[in-house]
Amino acid sequence: MTKQVNGDQVYVMPEGSQRVLGRDAMRVNIAIGYAVANIVKTTLGPKGMDKMLVSDLGDIVITNDGATILEEMNVDHPAAKLMVEIAKTQDKEVGDGTTTSVVIAGNLLRRAGELIDQSIHPTVIIKGYELAARKSEEVLAKISEPVTIADKEILTRIASVAMGSKGIGSDDEKKKIAQIVADAVMQVSTTQNGKQKVDLDLIKIEKKAGGEVMDTELIRGVVVDKEIVHSNMPKSVKDAKILLLDAALEIEKTETDAKIEITSPDKMEAFLHQEEKMMRDMVDKIAATKANVVFCQKGIDDLVQHFLAKKQIVAVRRVKKSDMEKLARATGACVASSLEDLKESDLGHAGMVEERKVGGEAMVFVEKCKDPKSVTLFVRGGTDHVVSEVERAVVDARGAVASALQDGRYVIGGGSVEMEISRELHAYAVQIGGREQLAIQGFAEALESIPRALAENAGMDVIDTLVSLRNKHKEAGGKTVGVDVMAGKVGDLKASGIYEPAKVKKQAISSATETARLILRIDDIISSKGGSRGGGGMPPGGMDMGGMD
Repeated sequence: MTKQVNGDQVYVMPEGSQRVLGRDAMRVNIAIGYAVANIVKTTLGPKGMDKMLVSDLGDIVITNDGATILEEMNVDHPAAKLMVEIAKTQDKEVGDGTTTSVVIAGNLLRRAGELIDQSIHPTVIIKGYELAARKSEEVLAKISEPVTIADKEILTRIASVAMGSKGIGSDDEKKKIAQIVADAVMQVSTTQNGKQKVDLDLIKIEKKAGGEVMDTELIRGVVVDKEIVHSNMPKSVKDAKILLLDAALEIEKTETDAKIEITSPDKMEAFLHQEEKMMRDMVDKIAATKANVVFCQKGIDDLVQHFLAKKQIVAVRRVKKSDMEKLARATGACVASSLEDLKESDLGHAGMVEERKVGGEAMVFVEKCKDPKSVTLFVRGGTDHVVSEVERAVVDARGAVASALQDGRYVIGGGSVEMEISRELHAYAVQIGGREQLAIQGFAEALESIPRALAENAGMDVIDTLVSLRNKHKEAGGKTVGVDVMAGKVGDLKASGIYEPAKVKKQAISSATETARLILRIDDIISSKGGSRGGGGMPPGGMDMGGMD
């Protein structure tokens, strides 16, 4: 690329580089952003369709989870990568609403493109969008309803709606899974300064293909994907006293290099006896605590296994650190780093510890804990693809219930909240005046893309649906009217129990606005064909994206 300076040509970038400037750069970015939104738009709602993603190696993922689709998709354009970032942020922050945030962002960009074509400067549009986003948050706070840990029915409905779009089986299956997800989140929730706190890491999700979706269950304890180490140990222990050990039950080598000289068979025998005695002592120390189940983070020597089996103590070795922490939370045990000073008070308790064969593999179930602060959702399904999709549904539902509990607010779904915010924004735009009001109106129309997509995916007439929704929301008591996808008509969704966490909606609007702002500020895309550094790397001076004000 060359540039004229005082009549002389100056080489700024290597030959073969490309550059897109000004309006063209904006149009390209807007088109890409809207295209990404259109890809996931058809997955929105209970009647949404699935996508099949095929990798270069032939691996197949079938899903309609927005975050999974965008993460698995092979996108190359910088603007598309920014859209993928929204989904990741949404998923990380609130665990649900990824498709919603991407669809809103894509439509914000599309409306901005129309305004740019009317010669409205991007900075004016950005200011209007920021005003609209702030107003949206105010409206959201006004129309949201309170929810507490006592409202199990509402939390179950929130879980049910979150997994509504996933094709995981019948309504009964979804209802059952929604109930166990709500139970799981409520079980691990703790109260701090009058607010609920939920650590989602304490809800372990263990999946195994085989059985049916209805076999999915909540284990009030932990499922450890290991087997009992010795065949002579009991396979089932009731009223288990559990010792968690972060130390190897084997003779450790000395840290420094050492040499033992054995000059006679007697000395050899004495040496072996000493080793055996040390191992017996280890087992005696464990037995002295009255523990009948041992979970060891490190190895267990074969001889130690034999002695433990003789004392009818169950042992599991090489348990992951994360599982040890969950076991401690579930059973109330302390993780011991040494066999010295072990006390009975260090032990945890569980109603049952049992090894079961699941899908041809042995797993240890630690269940019926008294008040476990760590639980396991054991996901089942006919095939690996089904199990993976059920897992994604459970993750979304888990995130939605946790968000509702922590934020303490919920709203009515089905596009009703977006329509209500849109109505308020149209009135707000008139108050603001100036060119910004066009951007605020554009923001309001972008929010209407959610009920529009829901209606489209349900096979309803989009124009009639939107006109009907606008009219209903102008009436008194029409705030909760939305797209009743299952009935295929416009209806009051509060009566139908279509609830969503307010935090998910707030995050979706916030993420979408931020991304639209970021993309609209770009007026220059500089890229290169790469080459000199191998592996498609860009030559010195080449840039992937630039010109951000």
